[in-house]
Amino acid sequence: MLYRIRHITHYKYAQRVTRCYNLANVVPRNTEHQMCLKSLVTFSPEPAKARKRTDYFGNKTYNFEIQKPHTELIITAVSDVQINNDTRELDLDLGVSYGDALNYLRQTMNQETIEAREFLLNSPMIESNEALKEYARPSFHIDHSLNSCVSDLTTRIFNDFSYDSNFTTIATPLSDVLEHKRGVCQDFAHLQIGCLRAMGIPARYVSGYIETLPKPGETKLVGADATHAWIAYFCPHEGWVEFDPTNNKQANSQHIVTAFGRDYLDVTPVKGVIFGGGESPRLEVSVDVSRLKE
Repeated sequence: MLYRIRHITHYKYAQRVTRCYNLANVVPRNTEHQMCLKSLVTFSPEPAKARKRTDYFGNKTYNFEIQKPHTELIITAVSDVQINNDTRELDLDLGVSYGDALNYLRQTMNQETIEAREFLLNSPMIESNEALKEYARPSFHIDHSLNSCVSDLTTRIFNDFSYDSNFTTIATPLSDVLEHKRGVCQDFAHLQIGCLRAMGIPARYVSGYIETLPKPGETKLVGADATHAWIAYFCPHEGWVEFDPTNNKQANSQHIVTAFGRDYLDVTPVKGVIFGGGESPRLEVSVDVSRLKE
C-alpha cells in the first residue's frame, strides 16, 4: 500500500520572534513494515541553517535555525511511504507466555534484549508505580501468552477510558489520566507503556499517522486527519509488537510510523526555543493521509 502524507504545522505569534532554534520529527522512518520512499520538508521563513540527521532512536529529524524576525512559522512535510500489506494479526493464544517472557528478559544477554531493557526504565513523562501495576495486574497471568495479556490490557483501556480532547494537555500527569479515566491517544499510549513497564515488559512510544476513511457517500475532508500515537512492546522471539489502545486494535497497514522513543518528549513533532513571540503561539496542524496508485 502506498501513501502520501502531507503534514503542515503553522505557528502564529502574538509578537515578533527575532530568532528560533527548532527540532522537527515529521518524516516517517523506515521499519520492518514500511519504507519512506521520498520526503520533502520546507520551512517559511527560510532557515539560515537546516540539518537532517538520525537521532539516538534511529528517527529522521531536522534541526533548523531561523535568524530573521517573523510572526509566523510554517513547516510543511510531504512524504511517500510504502507499507507492507502482509497481515500483522497475531494468534493471541500462541507465543511465549508472560512468565517465560519475564525469565527471558532477566536471563538473556543478546544485543536485541539488552537494548530492549532500556525501555523498562522510567522516562520524563512515564514513571512506573504501584497504581499502574495495580491497574495492569488483572490482565497478566503467568501461564497466558504475553500477546493475549497485552491485548486484554489494550481492550480494558479502550473500555475504561473516555476520549476527551478537552481534558488533558501535553503536561497533564499520568496520575490524573488514571484517576479521571479521560484523555487522548498520547495519554492512552503513556498509560499502557507505564502499565507494561510496571509489569516488567519493555515498551516504547510510537508516533505517526493513521489513515481515516469517510463514511460511505461522504467526501474525505482535506486536513481532517491528525497525528496519532500508539505503543510497541518487546516480545521474546517475535520482536517489537504494536498495539493501538485508542482504537483497541493491533497496529496494521493503516498505521504509519514517524518515530519512536521512550515517551512523547522524545518524538514531539516540533519543539524548540524562540526569542520573543509574546504569549503562547497559536498552533494549527493539518494532516492529510491519502492512498496513491501503486
